[in-house]
Amino acid sequence: MSIIRFVHAADLHLDSPFKGLSDVQPEIAAKLRNATFDAYQKIIDLCISEKVDALLVSGDVFDGADRSLRAQLRFMDGLRRLDEADIRSFICHGNHDPLDGWEANLPFPEKAFRFGPEVERISVFADEPDRAVIYGVSYPQREVRHNLIPDFRSKGSERAAIGLVHANVGSDTGHAPYAPCTLEDLERTGFDYWALGHVHTRKVMRKQSPTVVYPGNPQGRHPNETGARGVYLVDISDSGDVHLDFCAVDTVRWESLEIGIAELENDQELLDAVGQAIGDARETADGRDLI
Repeated sequence: MSIIRFVHAADLHLDSPFKGLSDVQPEIAAKLRNATFDAYQKIIDLCISEKVDALLVSGDVFDGADRSLRAQLRFMDGLRRLDEADIRSFICHGNHDPLDGWEANLPFPEKAFRFGPEVERISVFADEPDRAVIYGVSYPQREVRHNLIPDFRSKGSERAAIGLVHANVGSDTGHAPYAPCTLEDLERTGFDYWALGHVHTRKVMRKQSPTVVYPGNPQGRHPNETGARGVYLVDISDSGDVHLDFCAVDTVRWESLEIGIAELENDQELLDAVGQAIGDARETADGRDLI
């Protein structure tokens, strides 16, 4: 029996300005411009098809503090679809989209909750307040350089406690040290799951007690963000065990291929090797556009 079933997403970067669009064909450029929106649409579809209890978004919903109106409208459209399907959504903001950025006066749906600049505790199920609880916080401004985890209280009477935060765990992530903390900081809270955002490459930092996860961004935005991108479908059982399923939702996939030339004797063999490498990569792209 599941205490809670949810989708953990992060770093949507809706309406991200893809790098190098002027260097690609117009039809490819058009797909790239819409890729972050298409990935978000797939996340909403996944939530509905899997009949989850909630969607958790761990910061950087938008690509910049002055988020585009198009991005805000599309984001709210997705939250409304979840609301109509009786699925809750919980959102925190990170360094790319802090609370002090510009935004239109668009009301959130009833079942959507956005965390403010102070840590808040919200029950997922109104009729069972201690069944599952989300603790979360948003960046009030872009530069948050202190550890936010001490502001989270320890797990209380709830059967499942989930932390939602945009943070840099450890010192080797390759990302700016916003809201730096350690795994030990997260462990001390006694939470069951930490839904992290900020690092764009998915990583399960700890499997259990607590489970600590970066889902990565759901759509690669440039040649350094290669491979499948997506979200995690998470089940927390009555026994406290956490089950993770990675679900790819990217619509355009980036790959970097290497070809050894030591055994090649002429140009045609090189061209054949390039063609074979591209063909193999396309076979593993699950029908997605591949760059």
